[in-house]
Amino acid sequence: MTPVPTTPTKPTTPADTDRAIGFTIPARHARGRIVRLAPVLDTILAAHAYPAPIEALLTEALTLAALIGSTLKEAGGQLTMQAQTEGGIVKLLVCDYRGGELRGYVDFDADRLAEAPEDPTLFALFAKGYLAITFDQADTGERYQGIVPLDGDSLSKAAEHYFLQSEQIPTLIRVGTGALGQDGRVAGGLLLQHLPEGEDGRDRIHTRLDHPEWEHVAILGGTMKREELADSKLSLETLVWRLFNEETEVRVQGETRFVRGCRCSPDYIASVLAKFPPEEQRDMADEDGMIVVDCAFCARKFPVPAALEIVTPPSL
Repeated sequence: MTPVPTTPTKPTTPADTDRAIGFTIPARHARGRIVRLAPVLDTILAAHAYPAPIEALLTEALTLAALIGSTLKEAGGQLTMQAQTEGGIVKLLVCDYRGGELRGYVDFDADRLAEAPEDPTLFALFAKGYLAITFDQADTGERYQGIVPLDGDSLSKAAEHYFLQSEQIPTLIRVGTGALGQDGRVAGGLLLQHLPEGEDGRDRIHTRLDHPEWEHVAILGGTMKREELADSKLSLETLVWRLFNEETEVRVQGETRFVRGCRCSPDYIASVLAKFPPEEQRDMADEDGMIVVDCAFCARKFPVPAALEIVTPPSL
C-alpha cells in the first residue's frame, strides 16, 4: 500500500506560567524579578465573579504581590498589599503572599461602579486612596510598612513610588495582561531595582537616582512590551535574555512557584472562635446554633457550631 502523506504537526510549546525567577546584573549593580500567572490567577478570580474593571485591578495587584513577595528570602515571610480609599468606588483591596501562596479580594460599591465609565481610571476607582505595603519577617517577628498615595495611573506606579519613598531604591515595574486560551487570563510582571553597593545593597543613603548604570538598566527594562510579559509561550528566561543579552554577565537565580492560598478551614476557624468566651460565641450564632464565617479571600462560608451552653447545677 502507498502510505498516505500526512502534514507534520508543529509541536506546541508548553505554557510557562505560575512561577517567577530572579536575576542579577553584577556589572550594573542591579537585580530583577520576572513573573507570570495564569491558572492560579483564574482560580482566585473565579471565586468572585468580579466586574471587568475590578477583575483587572485585582489581576494587577496579584501580579505585584507575586513580584514583590517572591523577593522575600525567608520561607515564612509574608507580604501584604492593602489599598484603601476615601470616597472612592473601591472600599478596600487586599492581596498577600506567603511561601508561594497568593490570595486577594476587593470590596467595592457595585452601584457606583455601574455609574462609572466602562474603563475607569485609578482615581475614579479610589479617589483619594493610599497603598500600604507590609513585610512581616518570620524569623525575627519584625514588621516593616510603608504607605504611599495612589497617585499616577496604576497600582504599579504607586508601588514604584513606595520603593523610592520608603526604601530609597530606584525601581522599575511593568505589568502586562492578556488572554490564555478560552476565557482564561494571564498576567506577567517585571521588577528591576538598582543596588549601587552590590547585589544585596548596603546603606541606601548612597543610592543615586541618576546613576548611569541604573539609567542603562531602566531604559532596557522600559523596552519590555506588556504583551511579551503576558505571552505564556515565551519562557521567563527568554524574556530576561531578550533584555540583557549584551551584558557581560546575568545571573539567573532560583525560581518561585505559585498556588492559590487560603488559610481558612473548618478546623482553623473553630480554633479561632474557641478563643472567644462561650457567651460571645452564642451571641454570634444563628438560630441553629451555628456561627457562619464568610471568608472574603476564597468567597466560601464556613459554618461552625457555637460553644454549648454550660448549665450550672443548682446549689444544694
